[in-house]
Amino acid sequence: MSAKVNENIFKSMSDLEFKDTVSHQCGVTMNDSVEARAIAELMATKEGIRVTYLPAMIRIDGEGRITFKMDEIAEALGREMTPHLFEISTSTHYGRMVMVDENTVVLFGNMEEAMAYE
Repeated sequence: MSAKVNENIFKSMSDLEFKDTVSHQCGVTMNDSVEARAIAELMATKEGIRVTYLPAMIRIDGEGRITFKMDEIAEALGREMTPHLFEISTSTHYGRMVMVDENTVVLFGNMEEAMAYE
């Protein structure tokens, strides 16, 4: 599955289908900024990641887990990126966000997998 950019993730209420299942989706929403665009452009190159550009926000969504590497983001941005600066760049997220190490932030859609880091 290749990355999808600008695919509309929002549906009208009449198109929604409700299921009694657990989703393993995860993602972040960022205010549109230089940092957010660099992160989004990088993540759009990753397998299974969907990036959606909205008028004032950017969403990055995935299934299972999304791994953000600070050194990759820093290279794309042209300046330092730390897990703490990354967290400031995100307005909100869904899934469990874990700082694995000083270079890696992972969003887990599967909460049982995230519990290994508790």
